[in-house]
Amino acid sequence: MSEAFEIMKWPLAACLLLPGLLVYLGLHIIRREVIFVDLALAQVATLGTCVAILLHYDPHDWQSYALSIGFTLVGAAIFTLTRTKEHHQVPQEALIGITYVVAAAGGILLLNNSPHGNEELKQTLVGELLYLQNPGQVLKPFALYAAIGLVHFIFRKQFLALSFEPLRAEVEGFSFRGWDFLFYALFGIVVTTFVHIGGVLLVFSYLIIPAVCANFLARRLGSLLAISCAVSTVSSVAGLYCSYTFNWPIGAAIVCVLGAALLLTGVVARFRRAS
Repeated sequence: MSEAFEIMKWPLAACLLLPGLLVYLGLHIIRREVIFVDLALAQVATLGTCVAILLHYDPHDWQSYALSIGFTLVGAAIFTLTRTKEHHQVPQEALIGITYVVAAAGGILLLNNSPHGNEELKQTLVGELLYLQNPGQVLKPFALYAAIGLVHFIFRKQFLALSFEPLRAEVEGFSFRGWDFLFYALFGIVVTTFVHIGGVLLVFSYLIIPAVCANFLARRLGSLLAISCAVSTVSSVAGLYCSYTFNWPIGAAIVCVLGAALLLTGVVARFRRAS
C-alpha cells in the first residue's frame, strides 16, 4: 500500500486539487450550449505544442506553454466573435467542430515527420499524469487555478449572468464581447494548463461529464457544483485505483470511470422521475 501511495500520491493530488475549476467551468459550458468548445480549445492548445515541438522545444519548456497559450487566446477570440444572441443559419457549434477538426489535422501534419510523432500525439490525448512526481508539478498549476478562480469569484455577477441569465445580462447592459473574451481567455488558460498534465480526453471529461451528471439531478447552482465535485472526486479516486490495480493508463482509466458514473447517474435520475 505504501508503494502504491508513493507512486500515486502526486497524480492523486492533481486529480483532487485541479478538476474543481474545470467542473465549475463545465457548468457554464453546459448552460451556454457550446459543449465542444472545451475540446476545440484543448486541441488548439495542442496545436501550439505541436508547433513548439517542430521548433525543437521540449513539450514541458515554457516556450511550448507560451505557444499553447497564444494559440488558445486566438481560439478564444474566434469563439467570442462568433457568439451572437440571434439564431443564425450556421450555428456556433458547427464552427467549434470545424476548429477542432482543423486543429487536430494540423497537429498530425506538423508531427508527421517527427521521429516520435505518434508517441507525442498519444501523449496529447491521454496526458502524463503518472509522470507527476514532485510538488511543483501540481502546486504551480493549482496556484494558477486559484488565481483564475478568484477572478471568477470577483466578477461572478457578470460571468454567471452571461452564462445562466443572458437576457438579464442584456437588460443590465453588460458588454457581451468584452466579458465573453475574458471568460474564454481564462477558460483557455485553464484548459491549456491541464492539457499539458492530463491530455485532451481528460480535460473534456472533467469539464463535461460531472456537469451533465449534476444537471440530471439538480437545478440550483450550489447543488450543481456540489454534485459535480463529488462525481469528479469519487471518479478520480476510483480511476486511479483501477489504473494501479490493472496497470491501465491513468487518464484513460479516469475517463472510463467518469463514463460509468454518468451511466449510473442517468439510471438514478430516471428512477427519480418515475417515482
